[in-house]
Amino acid sequence: MRSVVIVGPPPVQILDVAGPLEVFSSAPDYRVTLATPGSERSLRTNRGISLGEARPIKEIEESIDTLVVVGGPGAESGEQNAELTEWVSRVAPRCRRIASICTGAFVLAEAGLLDGKNAVTHWSFCDRLKRDYPSVLVDSTPIFLKDGRIYTSAGITAGIDLALALVEEDHGHKEALRIARTLVMFLVRPGGQAQYSHMLSRQSTASQPFRELQVWIMENLREALTVEALAERIGMSARHFVRVCRAEMSMTPAEFVERLRVEAAQQMIDSSAKGLKMIADECGFTSSETMRRAFMRVLGVSASEYGKRFRRSLS
Repeated sequence: MRSVVIVGPPPVQILDVAGPLEVFSSAPDYRVTLATPGSERSLRTNRGISLGEARPIKEIEESIDTLVVVGGPGAESGEQNAELTEWVSRVAPRCRRIASICTGAFVLAEAGLLDGKNAVTHWSFCDRLKRDYPSVLVDSTPIFLKDGRIYTSAGITAGIDLALALVEEDHGHKEALRIARTLVMFLVRPGGQAQYSHMLSRQSTASQPFRELQVWIMENLREALTVEALAERIGMSARHFVRVCRAEMSMTPAEFVERLRVEAAQQMIDSSAKGLKMIADECGFTSSETMRRAFMRVLGVSASEYGKRFRRSLS
């Protein structure tokens, strides 16, 4: 049996724990242990629920196959649990692999396990991870990353994707897909896929004119969405629009439009049986090949591969 230990600084995000716990418990050959810092035998969560039958970390002396460190308010407080950090650092050499869920990456970073490593966390904490731990190579895009035997994942539900990937690594795609279907998940997502709705995350900081422009673009994807056309729509000169777009959206106007078109195409693939050529046309791509290249840039997978993972029949 492979030993999987799930631990985090309380209070932990309850889904960070429950998602991977359910995945590993649904697969063969895993013995899952819920652990907690301190001497209590429960793990306190962010929703006022304590998860029972947790083992204090000081009692865990056996070898660990997979160590999973989860996030939540305890990891995000800015003051890491010293006992947990020391324990993670000490047991890491005897683990086959180590994974973090969401902001559990801060615990791994504090323990020095992410130094010089590529890592990801929830998009809203990526800048802080970069600032607090400059030696970590933070990539805010993927839903999960592997660097050697260290795995990190993006926000909350991405922990389920990572757990499925670890099961797939051990038992193959068929077993991971079986569990995904049991959990009524639409697909087993590749780690390189972008954190879902990149544009939605930008709305929290974009000004009202840019939020309104985003809505207008989504309603007019088949139009010639040139810099000049977008600038006129928002009442700016083309040059000023480019500067403001870079400042507010951290991307060029062309990247802004491409990401919106890709997300619209994703939604069509998810919810319809339309062929790729039709989807490309309706989303404003000049061809299905142009859409394929855009998917590769934004999601790390082609449109056809994305469709296959939803088990759609696409032409």
